[in-house]
Amino acid sequence: MALRMWASSTANALRLSCVSRPPLSPAFSLSRCFSSVLDGLKYASSHEWVKHEGSVATIGITHHAQDHLGEVVFVEVPESGGSVKKGGSFGAVESVKATSDVNSPISGEIVEVNTKLSESPGLINSSPYEEGWMIKVKPSNPSELESLMGPKEYTKFCEEEDAAH
Repeated sequence: MALRMWASSTANALRLSCVSRPPLSPAFSLSRCFSSVLDGLKYASSHEWVKHEGSVATIGITHHAQDHLGEVVFVEVPESGGSVKKGGSFGAVESVKATSDVNSPISGEIVEVNTKLSESPGLINSSPYEEGWMIKVKPSNPSELESLMGPKEYTKFCEEEDAAH
């Protein structure tokens, strides 16, 4: 894990890319070599993901976000029963590099919080889309999901963002 974070950080700082040999895909950025974007999820430009199933939406931070943060050492999540507003902060993730607010990509009532994160904040690094989810929300305005990016749009967004840095 430490080697992966070092490689990604170094590649970003040096603006390196790796080129695969045919018949694999053409050039791709080394920073993207380690990030994954999953089908079936929606993505916010602030690097949160949403998985909407039935009447509940699960929210967490993306693989790309955790990769840039580095080793997560503390996670702050709200209490169940509260509410979140689209674009509003609902918690924070503290890593060895920085502390970042986590914004809600949708509005709604918090119906469940991932309590495992208080004892194992590294779940965000090791399993951002499965074990590292942060909150579950009952959306108050499901149409807000339509304004979020799909996997292809989010991948392009991340590549453009990384290239600008």
